[in-house]
Amino acid sequence: MPFQIVRNDVTKMKTDVVVNAANSHLRNGSGVCGAVFNAAGKDKLAEACRKIGHCSVGSAVVTPGFDLCKYIIHTVGPIWKGGFFGEKEKLASCYRSVLELASELKAESVAIPLISSGVYGYPKDKAMKVAVETIVTSEHLPEMDIYLVLFDKNAVRQGKKYSKIQEFIDETYIEEYPYARRASLPMAQSIMLEECKCKDNFSIEDVLSDLDESFSEALLRMIDERGLKDSEVYKKANIDRKLFSKIRNNKDYKPRKNTVIAFAIALELSLKETNAFLEKAGFVLSHSNKADVIIEYFIKNEKYDIFEINEALFEFDQPLLGC
Repeated sequence: MPFQIVRNDVTKMKTDVVVNAANSHLRNGSGVCGAVFNAAGKDKLAEACRKIGHCSVGSAVVTPGFDLCKYIIHTVGPIWKGGFFGEKEKLASCYRSVLELASELKAESVAIPLISSGVYGYPKDKAMKVAVETIVTSEHLPEMDIYLVLFDKNAVRQGKKYSKIQEFIDETYIEEYPYARRASLPMAQSIMLEECKCKDNFSIEDVLSDLDESFSEALLRMIDERGLKDSEVYKKANIDRKLFSKIRNNKDYKPRKNTVIAFAIALELSLKETNAFLEKAGFVLSHSNKADVIIEYFIKNEKYDIFEINEALFEFDQPLLGC
């Protein structure tokens, strides 16, 4: 998955690049900065930073990662002063500078903390919004796996923002599905199996001869019907290019449920179309699955921004969409 929001300690991430929320003098500090220095080897990192000397607000510089990772990118976020002194633009510049440097380093993965949201006082919900908006619109997103790492997810809870989703969950979610269904076969095939069992000469060939198009065939057909480019769809689905290539080259590819839903979002399918698409891979949206209910909310409201959906899924402790 090219972009993920995760709850972790940024120094525990196994990525090529770890980003340090630095100060302008690149000295050891508190919070994320202190943790990065300690994990990398504070004396070695301090010496490397001393040679660079300074980094301006909104910019980024790179040092070796020493004991932590391949590279540490240091970026200096703005101090929050009420939002009247260009803080948003400076914070967005931090993320752009980090991703530009990571791209130049040919990094395959980068872990970024929520810049300026600690001692610099930037409100965490606002910092989160700037981070996500900047990352998902970056030209470097398809090149690498990007992790926005939140140390304390509860600190960025946005209850009011998701109150309508919570209402929809309360109205729709049920603890147990009223009936069981076969998970291994699409619904249409399950029905065929039941019908064939009633026949005297039932054979599995009777079922296989009536198979519909596969998930892969359906996906490629819908992309062509909509006049879209493959790259448009897999980027919008938050799907890695390599995975899409596997799907394109294997008509019998067996996807995960979240991968199918991600493509349904990218293709902006209706709820009925989404369930039909899911069925081709042996899945269905269920009101006994909280993630499915959240997905249904967005589809019914014709909101097809997968990163906005993933934010909501993260808020409700559900798995994110993509590969």
